[in-house]
Amino acid sequence: MYYGTYLHLDKILDSQYPVSFEPGNEPAHDEMLFIIIHQAYELWFKQILFELDYSMKIFQQETINDNSEDLNLVRHRLRRVIKILELLNQQVNVLDTMTPMDFLAFRNLLTPSSGFQSKQFRLIEAKLGLQIEQRHQKDYYKKTNEGGFTQTDYKDINETESTKNLQQLVNDWLERMPFFETTYWQNKTSELNLQHPFWKAYRNIYEAGLTEREKAKLADFDYTFFGITSTDSNPDQLAQLKTSFSNKAMQAALFIMLYRDFPVFQTSYQILDSLIEIDHLMSNWRHKHLIMVRRMIGMRVGTGNTSGAGYLEGALNKHYVYRDLSGLSTFLIERKKLPKLPETLTRFLGFNV
Repeated sequence: MYYGTYLHLDKILDSQYPVSFEPGNEPAHDEMLFIIIHQAYELWFKQILFELDYSMKIFQQETINDNSEDLNLVRHRLRRVIKILELLNQQVNVLDTMTPMDFLAFRNLLTPSSGFQSKQFRLIEAKLGLQIEQRHQKDYYKKTNEGGFTQTDYKDINETESTKNLQQLVNDWLERMPFFETTYWQNKTSELNLQHPFWKAYRNIYEAGLTEREKAKLADFDYTFFGITSTDSNPDQLAQLKTSFSNKAMQAALFIMLYRDFPVFQTSYQILDSLIEIDHLMSNWRHKHLIMVRRMIGMRVGTGNTSGAGYLEGALNKHYVYRDLSGLSTFLIERKKLPKLPETLTRFLGFNV
């Protein structure tokens, strides 16, 4: 085996064709950088999809053995995605060595192609859980004419969006958590509601810790975890509070965050924390992209006929997937005030039999 043969370097290194270098055009030096940066992005996107596909395959199982390697490998794969996204965020700094005038030397030759047409980035968003109806200016994503996707790419993206995504699979996994079953609670409460001994105690502690200006958060707590609406609630408030996760999944996620120090929760907590971090890094990437586009073309229309920086700003504010998980911090209490769990449950959480 030879190094160049194994890596197919003849194909990779011979895949840069600056349009400005074609006969009849004036060569623009920075177009080579522009091409290599975006090709590198696409290679890393491929690796991210590879890691997400593995993680989703694990979560597609009806039961996941906490004592097996499965969840630990998911945690490891997601941490790798985080490192890749950190690298991609830094890669923008290399592209920033190109000045606006350097870009203008070849920009018009790119029309109507656009980074918006990155099929792999759309697939990453879709697999993470970004739904078409949640997207900023969603009609942009349905274009197959000039500036939009090819029919083949559009079909592949639609097929991915029609299957269960990682967010939905994690929701199902959280719903299966057995922490509130009657097996572990002395009074055999069968209903998982605010009268359950844990939630009754926790809600009282949470309420006691709210300041006068925070009292409305108690109604948010009731709606987020139990779907209970306050008489003072209005449709706009409820729409803002509505989560992508079910009430039952949100309960399990909060419980994991609260009792993360127990051995059985450590991997599960790191998985949830990784999903939050991935969401934040995706947001950071969009923000860096927005700043770069503003620097390069100001408020001009994008090469793919989007509104350019205006579109990117809207996507930055709207394209969060795991906002609900990061928002759980709103409902935390001090560690020293956590309700004491039944001994039958603490033995389970500590891997004791």
